[in-house]
Amino acid sequence: MKFSIGHRLFFSVLLAILAVAASAVYLLRQNVLASFGDYAVGIELDRLDELSGALAARYQVQGGWQFLPEVEARRGWVAGELRRLQDERRRRPVVVPAPPPAPALPVVSAAPLAGARMGTTVAPAPAAPPAPPAPPAPPAPPLSPPLLDAPRANGATYDLPYRITLLDADGNYLAGREPGSMPLATRPIEVEGRTVGQLGVAPSQRPSDAMALAFLEQLRSSLWLIVLVAVALSALAAVLLARHFRLPIRQLAGGAGALAGGRYDVRLPSTRSDELGELARHFNALAGQLQGAESARRQWVADTSHELRTPLAVLRAQLEALQDGVRSATPETLDAMLRQVLALNKLIDELYALARADVGALDCKPVPLDLWAYAGSQAQGFAGRLEAAGLALELGAPPPAPIVLADPDRLRQVLDNLFENSLRYTAPGGRILLHARADGKRLQLIIDDSAPGVPDDALARLAERFYRVDASRSRAHGGAGLGLALCRRILEAQGGSLDFAHSPLGGLRVIVSLPCPGDAA
Repeated sequence: MKFSIGHRLFFSVLLAILAVAASAVYLLRQNVLASFGDYAVGIELDRLDELSGALAARYQVQGGWQFLPEVEARRGWVAGELRRLQDERRRRPVVVPAPPPAPALPVVSAAPLAGARMGTTVAPAPAAPPAPPAPPAPPAPPLSPPLLDAPRANGATYDLPYRITLLDADGNYLAGREPGSMPLATRPIEVEGRTVGQLGVAPSQRPSDAMALAFLEQLRSSLWLIVLVAVALSALAAVLLARHFRLPIRQLAGGAGALAGGRYDVRLPSTRSDELGELARHFNALAGQLQGAESARRQWVADTSHELRTPLAVLRAQLEALQDGVRSATPETLDAMLRQVLALNKLIDELYALARADVGALDCKPVPLDLWAYAGSQAQGFAGRLEAAGLALELGAPPPAPIVLADPDRLRQVLDNLFENSLRYTAPGGRILLHARADGKRLQLIIDDSAPGVPDDALARLAERFYRVDASRSRAHGGAGLGLALCRRILEAQGGSLDFAHSPLGGLRVIVSLPCPGDAA
């Protein structure tokens, strides 16, 4: 059976709140019962004033506790004493107190009234004296002694006589219940202002009078009501909290399903400030990257197909012309066909190298290499072509530490591409400057050429595959837009980098950075 995360969250919150509510109700019940137990014990001690007075009187007569029975009979002696006092109380005649006399009513003389009826002037009666202040309220009568044989609620037995302990002034056991681990509530027994003993009562494990049972029953009903209210409130809070978290999770699940289905334009609301909002923003960034990667893949396929189609179309046209007899197999025709085959072979080699670089399988074997001498040698190899194109080659001062870690074969491929790029796209009459500089633990080889330059928005895209600043001009020079991309991947595979900037000569600056031997780690 499917159990969604919303249900899991709901029940987790519900159980957590219920656990807190149950703990609070339990602690409340224990505290209330403990307080009520102390109150009940105090009431029971108040009802034992008759027993306390009887014990004090006998102590005064005997001059000590000698009247207590033998040690073996002392445990039930207090209960027997309570029953004896109850029997004596019942044998006493019941004295009904006389009701208080009624207050005397004031006597009014009839003479003034008669005079008033006859029309004679009568002197006003003297004012009544102010009422005396009310006497203070009498003290509350003492609580009645316990009735040992009175019926109890719910059939409970009255266990007070068996919870009473008699102690001497020092707290030593004398009679009644033997003190144990349960604490005692005690009252002193005094004789002539001197404490001669203590009467202690242990709290009952089960309340036995009707008031206590009624109180606990009401408390139980109140606690059940509290539990029901806590369950209702916790369920409401759990539903709201689960809905608060479930909605963005559903949106995330739906967005992930859309991405899996190829809909890379899907985006999630990212207005939340918590972890789910951060997850939604990361999801949107991932969707944007996938959308960009899919667009690049489609463009890659289209550009690759186009670049492969051009030399194949030229070869097909020339071969069909040879078959139709329009052209003859002259050396010039064969040279043209060979150039197309070589261009096609170069394009395939570059695509293969880029594909291997993408999966980290580009074979590079860096060794210590004099970068300045190696770059100068490669530049001299282009000297004749540069001179024929009307371009001047200038070499700067050699760096103090020209040794780097690089693969000579791969580095030659990079330098040939860079010099070829400067040769193709530098206007006649310009110049190319080659110099180097140290940058910490790396050595930078810099190639500057003169006009024309590269627009600002094109600098960051020069190393993209099939990207051309001027597509028609690039194609006219035979470029497919893969050379700079391949150079960057070759350098990155050796721990280096390739960057572009505007040249102070008015053209493009290319910066090749490679690690020195001390930076190999």
